[in-house]
Amino acid sequence: MSESGNSPDQGGSYQVLARKYRPASFDDLIGQEPMVRTLRNAFAAGRIPHAWMLTGVRGVGKTTTARILARGLNFQRDDKSGEPTVDFGEMGVHCQAIMEGRHPDVVEMDAASHTGIDDVRDIIDKARYVPVSAPYKVYIIDEVHMLSKAAFNGLLKTLEEPPAHVKFIFATTEIRKVPVTVLSRCQRFDLRRIAADELIAHLGAIAQKEGISVEPDALQAIARASEGSVRDALSILDQAIAHGGGAVSAGTVHDMLGLADRARIIDLFDHVMRGDAGAALAELQDQFDTGAEPQVVLADLAEFTHFVTRLKIAPAAAAQAAVSETERTRGIALAETLSMRVLSQTWQMLLKGLAETTQAARPLATADMVLVRLCHAASLPTPDEAIRMLQDGGGDGAGKNNAQAPAATAGPTAAIRPEPSGEARPRGNLNVAAQPAYQPSETAAEPEPESADRPRLRHYDDLVALARDKRDRLMVFALERHIRPVRFEPGQIEIKLTPDAEADLPHRLAAILREWTGERWIVAVSDGEGAATVHERRQADKQTQIETAKADPLVASALKQFPGAEIVAVRGQDGANGNDDDDDDDNDPGDNTG
Repeated sequence: MSESGNSPDQGGSYQVLARKYRPASFDDLIGQEPMVRTLRNAFAAGRIPHAWMLTGVRGVGKTTTARILARGLNFQRDDKSGEPTVDFGEMGVHCQAIMEGRHPDVVEMDAASHTGIDDVRDIIDKARYVPVSAPYKVYIIDEVHMLSKAAFNGLLKTLEEPPAHVKFIFATTEIRKVPVTVLSRCQRFDLRRIAADELIAHLGAIAQKEGISVEPDALQAIARASEGSVRDALSILDQAIAHGGGAVSAGTVHDMLGLADRARIIDLFDHVMRGDAGAALAELQDQFDTGAEPQVVLADLAEFTHFVTRLKIAPAAAAQAAVSETERTRGIALAETLSMRVLSQTWQMLLKGLAETTQAARPLATADMVLVRLCHAASLPTPDEAIRMLQDGGGDGAGKNNAQAPAATAGPTAAIRPEPSGEARPRGNLNVAAQPAYQPSETAAEPEPESADRPRLRHYDDLVALARDKRDRLMVFALERHIRPVRFEPGQIEIKLTPDAEADLPHRLAAILREWTGERWIVAVSDGEGAATVHERRQADKQTQIETAKADPLVASALKQFPGAEIVAVRGQDGANGNDDDDDDDNDPGDNTG
């Protein structure tokens, strides 16, 4: 960065950060390494074209790159020695004037205000004359797509065969509006949006030079709001410094831009996934009261849904995203819990709801209804569950499930289906008796009368089935994978937590059991080993079925005919999976709960 680039304007007036820290060399330009590498090789080999076309979104460095190119073309030392280069070890005699846009041989023209054929004729006439002092006469035409058709046609001949001392550099944000005849005469570079981590590091370095204290979460919010534009990011940082009185906090940026706190966005997402409409509406109202716009909240919800989806599909790539540790940790947990079907449905509903909210006369009310729809969708059965309910009980099962409201609407819920035999378990072949570390207590052996609105839980599997019927995906996941049951009796559960379980899981389980059953439950953590988790038992059962299938002569013959083939599932004669609770993807437990 040149010294003049860091100094205020003449007269001591304040210079905005976007101008003060404008790159003066390719070493200062961030995020455009492919273009810089190509230009460096071209200059080193002497293969310098006569015209460049720079395209990209706002604020990624098109005009700045054009000036640096003009500086490189006209680089000369004080003794007039030097040749075109992109590596500047020192300031040349023309460099300062070129970077400040006042060199007579580097002509910058705004095509938005000079669109006609007369303006192009002026360029063509002046291009015939040699430069005044620099080696090359360089024409920088910004927003070139704004030129008229006649202007483009008038430029074609000179652009194809310009004088040896003339170079053209075009910049545009609308590359599709530039005629192909012009594009074919230029070497094109597409400038990329700046990655969030690069932008955060750049903003942090500038804040340090300015002596400004900036919170990391504030830098992340600025980078996210700028959408990859360095100029936008520096403008927001400039405004945040003034808004915060010299210190920039995440709250300052959120208040200034009308953004929602990212942690609260995740809380809202969690309420929606649980089907808790009351908590979701209350959270949205609180965020609205603190200055967050409903459209921004829904957009952030959609962005977080996309982040969780990427974590589920490509965790390694998504883990590199510039997000807070809270977002990363909670996002990974949700990605393990929610199915692709749920995430895709949530994304589609949020996109539709965002469009409705943007156009609505009452955005908050519209956003409320969007959240209600999302919560209602969370309580609906998945297609496979609907088919299962129809097969089990005709239309009664489906009606019973649809009658269940989300957690916020406290109404009567369906009782757990009675077991047809001592070995059967609701929704799966989970034979607790086969696990010696866990036996139901004697007091739980006697069946108790069940009321229509208060389910009676006699076994741990009854609890898992109740969580499924309540459609609480997160609790189902915790019950199946993070808890090893030790002892179970009405009103009291003794459990062993897995190492990756959340510390507050026993407290949450006790609270939600009181809500579901209307009775007080004690959930104690034991030092004993406990039985296998539901997921471990399910996987063991699946492996047993696979091993049994492998022993079948017909299957063994098929495997021999197809080397490398594997058995991924065992289905019965009716086409159902041998273990109807098992997922095709072990990492997709959300499919069990819709």
